[in-house]
Amino acid sequence: MVKRMLMPVLMIMLIVSAVQVNAQNEKVIDEIVALVGSHPVYWSDVEAQFSQAKAQGVTGDPVKLRCGIFESLVFQKLLVYQAEIDSLVVSDDQVNSELERRLRYYIQQFGSQQKLEEFYDKSLEEFKNELREPLRLEILSQQAQAKIVENVKMTPNETKEYFTNLKKDSIPIVPTEYEIGQIVKTPVVGPSQLKDSRDKLNTLRNRVLKGEKFSTLAVLYSEDPGSAAKGGELGLFSRGSMAPEFESAAFSLKNKNDISEIIKTKFGYHLLQLLERKGDFVNVRHILIIPKVSPDDLVAAASKLDSIADKVRADSLTFARAAMLYSDDPGKVNGGLIQSQASGTTSLAADELDPKVFFIIDKMKVGEISGSVPYTTEDGTQAYRVLYLKTRTEPHTANMKDDYNKIQDWALANKKEKVTAKWVETKSKTAYIRLGDKFQSCDFRYKWTFTEK
Repeated sequence: MVKRMLMPVLMIMLIVSAVQVNAQNEKVIDEIVALVGSHPVYWSDVEAQFSQAKAQGVTGDPVKLRCGIFESLVFQKLLVYQAEIDSLVVSDDQVNSELERRLRYYIQQFGSQQKLEEFYDKSLEEFKNELREPLRLEILSQQAQAKIVENVKMTPNETKEYFTNLKKDSIPIVPTEYEIGQIVKTPVVGPSQLKDSRDKLNTLRNRVLKGEKFSTLAVLYSEDPGSAAKGGELGLFSRGSMAPEFESAAFSLKNKNDISEIIKTKFGYHLLQLLERKGDFVNVRHILIIPKVSPDDLVAAASKLDSIADKVRADSLTFARAAMLYSDDPGKVNGGLIQSQASGTTSLAADELDPKVFFIIDKMKVGEISGSVPYTTEDGTQAYRVLYLKTRTEPHTANMKDDYNKIQDWALANKKEKVTAKWVETKSKTAYIRLGDKFQSCDFRYKWTFTEK
């Protein structure tokens, strides 16, 4: 089971560790350790992921770990090679959408955007720019892999046979899982708050036009934690990486130190200063002022949620119906249930829960609904929500009665893995794959055929 899970974990680590590759390249005398078609695998790629794995607490034989990382990289390059043969394409929209999703997840794991930036010593925009190309290749390889296994299905008989053939001591333990619902109320920022924010930024704009340093005012007043400490500087970025309104204003500036008009995005009001243009890239400073929901509106939202919760407790309204009628969260169409980012289902493991959610849910009984609690939405908006504990399972050994869907997923993954292994064995015989000296002695997971030097 551990070996089966190694490849996907390492593929995910590739994206996270990509932000460290440049630093690694400064320290390591680089070399090509494998070549798949025209796609090289560099020693620095392996070392960057190895360092990331150790930092995340991965233990075990370093030689085997490096071999596993190396094989995962060769596997991805082979998938990219196949994707090119099949003329598969990844659009900018696909990359940007997945990039934003990943960044939201990373920020959630670190606790804030500022902590993420401090950990990697990079602004959010620098982080995004370094992740973009590795992420494009990952999506491309995923498309190629999906095509390989697109016709693989699992019948009930095959599922039963898979489970029956598992050794007793290898049947997984299913940990505690939760189904949690939420009803969210997001107060609308009032006209007076919008005007106050715009007026504040307009005052700052006039101060810049009269000669004050933009960077100083950004440090003092900008509410973007990722760039404020750097004088508002974002670093070079290309089209398709920012909010449309922000991007349009940035690329409209012609000369160094030009100042934009005030623009509005979903994040708030911005003022931009052009620093440089390089081909299709631009670098700006910006000051962000975020309109705030009034305290009175927040109190009203909390009070409204508490009255909704009382109706659910009194059985005059089901939670799912209440979510559909009153929640401002898009998840209300799913009965208000929070979905797992890892599996896409509504079953959440404890380590997937926000600590603030777990602190509340852990004290609740199944079927209970909480009082209103403060909540910050993904785009940073202040809100309130109530939480509902629909189910809580106890840790147990997997069985066909209670865990059929999970077992079917495991069986399907096992079947797809066998098909993938066969594909690698066949494809590597016709692809041009050269293996460097460093990994000649590895005990690989797949049966590779390497081209002689």
